[in-house]
Amino acid sequence: MAFSISTSDWSLYRKGHRDMQRHKEKVLEALRANLSELVSEEGIILSDGEQLVKLPIRTLEQFRFRFDSGEVMHSGQGDGDTQVGEAVAGETSGENASSDAGPGNRPGVDYYEAEVTIDQIAELLLEELQLPNLAPRKNPALKTLGDRWTDVRRTGAWVNLDRKRTLLQAFKRNALLGRPGFQNVDREDLRFRTWETAWTEQANAVVIAMMDTSGSMGSFQKHIVRTFFFWTVRFLRQKYDQVEVVFLAHHTEAKEVPEEDFFRRGESGGTKCSSVYQLALEVIERHYPPADYNIYAIHFTDGENLQDDNPPAVELIRELTRRCRLVGYGEIRSGFTLYPTLKIALGEVKEPNFASVSITDQSGVLDALKTFFRPQFSEGEPGGTASE
Repeated sequence: MAFSISTSDWSLYRKGHRDMQRHKEKVLEALRANLSELVSEEGIILSDGEQLVKLPIRTLEQFRFRFDSGEVMHSGQGDGDTQVGEAVAGETSGENASSDAGPGNRPGVDYYEAEVTIDQIAELLLEELQLPNLAPRKNPALKTLGDRWTDVRRTGAWVNLDRKRTLLQAFKRNALLGRPGFQNVDREDLRFRTWETAWTEQANAVVIAMMDTSGSMGSFQKHIVRTFFFWTVRFLRQKYDQVEVVFLAHHTEAKEVPEEDFFRRGESGGTKCSSVYQLALEVIERHYPPADYNIYAIHFTDGENLQDDNPPAVELIRELTRRCRLVGYGEIRSGFTLYPTLKIALGEVKEPNFASVSITDQSGVLDALKTFFRPQFSEGEPGGTASE
């Protein structure tokens, strides 16, 4: 009698799934590598939230034999004078390079464009951003939706198997049967964790967004500040179910404005930053007592403030730090100025919950978000230490 044994290579059936996972990984890798540019993508703040952004992704080349006409001799070894790690050829070297001498004559690397949504970009931001130093307040209203483990059962999905409890149960059963040590695991030893989705109360929080709309705010400055607050609002509303945002705009006078007007206001007039700080304090006094709310105040300007207004602005910033968990100041510079900016005057502010940043190009938006919304500043009331 003859027998034959055959096996199937199931890896061939899984190739499509592996390729799909590899594609997702490459898209995420490209997203992270280009996050600073994507965050400041022009036109995103005017979109409806469903806008697609295209990313260049390098194609994966398959292994294959290459044949030539036989006109050039090839060899499988070199002359032995190279060192480990030494580059022996480059994609942009020789005839393939494009230089002042003329264009290259060799093929380049193939790329294709992958489409990603704004929500996918926001998810990557959410990995790192968080309201810093949220503290318990009276009548907490800020809630987040999450999963929590609530019980242990004898049946359940294998992915929820509690290995530690299962092994302890097996030890106990064997000990009762007079068999010390580990023998085996029976079905009756299995323990599975169960979970449920529930709202978790945190603390009341409000973010006061302040923007300079004076005549010195050019198109670059406006784009930067609108981009920052666009992602701030999106991050807050996507990560926290109930968080309030107050929008304040100012030139020499400050006023509270609706969200839509905040992102579309034009620029005119002079600059008096103390006006918006005073209005922020009045808003806090009327609606958001620090005993009941975690308050975060963030102001963006080009720094060209009236010189006579700098001393009162500094004092009002100090007053804000006494009421807020975090006070943030962002200065947007597009060139050299002969006049000292407000940021220089604010160098006197040494309170631990005051943070300041300078932005000179679009990549600075992501750095500003990470500075103001770090998960944790140093402990203390009302806020923590921040660095530029």
